Amino acid sequence: MREKKSYLNILQHIVDVKKNELAAVCWAFLYIFVLFIAYYVMRPIRDELGVAGGVDNLSWLFTGTLIAMVALNPLYAYATKRWPREKFIAITYRFFIANLIVFFILLGNATPEQQVWIGRAFFIWVSVFNLFVVSVYWSVVVDVFDAEQGKRLFSFLAAGATLGGIAGSALTTGLVEHLGQKNLLLLAAVLLEIAILAARKLSRLNVQEHKEMETAIASKSIGGSLFSGFTHTLRSPYLMGISAFILLNSVTSTFLYFQQAEIAEANFTDRAARTAFFANIDLWVNALTLVFQLYLAGKLLKSTSVTLVLCSLPFISIIGFTTLALIPSITLLVIVQVARRVSNFGLSRPTREILFTSISREDRYKAKNFIDTVVYRGGDQVGSWSYTGLGALGLGIAGISIAAVPISIIWLSVSYWLGSKHSKIIAMSTAGE
Repeated sequence: MREKKSYLNILQHIVDVKKNELAAVCWAFLYIFVLFIAYYVMRPIRDELGVAGGVDNLSWLFTGTLIAMVALNPLYAYATKRWPREKFIAITYRFFIANLIVFFILLGNATPEQQVWIGRAFFIWVSVFNLFVVSVYWSVVVDVFDAEQGKRLFSFLAAGATLGGIAGSALTTGLVEHLGQKNLLLLAAVLLEIAILAARKLSRLNVQEHKEMETAIASKSIGGSLFSGFTHTLRSPYLMGISAFILLNSVTSTFLYFQQAEIAEANFTDRAARTAFFANIDLWVNALTLVFQLYLAGKLLKSTSVTLVLCSLPFISIIGFTTLALIPSITLLVIVQVARRVSNFGLSRPTREILFTSISREDRYKAKNFIDTVVYRGGDQVGSWSYTGLGALGLGIAGISIAAVPISIIWLSVSYWLGSKHSKIIAMSTAGE
């Protein structure tokens, strides 16, 4: 008991956590920490293999990713319909672990020509993996914590993702030349198994009011139809607003991602050097994000409105793309990329997850997963093919940045409406209690 109180006192210096929330917060932190180590071990490998297959083919890889997302979404909906969250999380993650073992075998026995196609398949797979496993994580978290707790705790949990990203990037940078790409996949598989353990522990806890009722609900399957995530999203202006927010975020992110890929292809010929380049960018982004999350994000989420915080990322994007249009340099491109990603991970992502605390339990798993995966990758499609089309017209960094400015302005308008709508829903819910 004394030891638990000591842990609580230490943690309260960093985050506003209450005694009854301590166990859930610790398991949730470990869960996302190991999840992001696994992802950031694989992310630079994915990016390098994608570049090795040709930057001109990236649009097709994004198309393949969307097709895979659409195919897997009903299977995930079936799992949530049939099994309680603890069981379908384990099934989902072990499916990805089995895939990692298959890629380990394929990359170890393929010819150089075969590795190009395996690399393309791996690029699609990691892109699917990232959104699915992270979406599942936040679905569990918004099921365990409510909106008030989210404003206090989600930025701290997002810091766990950042720490995992730092650790994963550092591991890849330090080990890729000694172990090779394929051996790092086994490390990722072990980390996913630890995530399953943390998810199991978290799923058995509930820190909201009416604990006994909520715990009983958590032990049951989600229910509903296979396509309710899609249909519920189309019927709800609020969920459509979240979809628009994520779609526009994805489009503008894809513009910057393609520019980064072109830079890497033009400046690095060695595969290990390209992998290290991508890992170093991730390392810097995560280091800056961590400082932001620990010292600023939590205070901003508690002291300002959801609307204001949601508007921060599109506002930064307007400034960034406008500056790139005026000064289209490689250095500035990297600065804008880092600034956007820090703002996204530090503020936008935890705030976006708070939006899902005001919807039904079924929508937290099905509609949320549909939006986080299919809608997000749909934005990738719009962004990737738009980028390809603009490039075919001869536009470079400046021209594409000009095109991104009005998109970011629309995104800012959506963010304002969405934040205002969320505040009204919470106010009505509070008044009804």
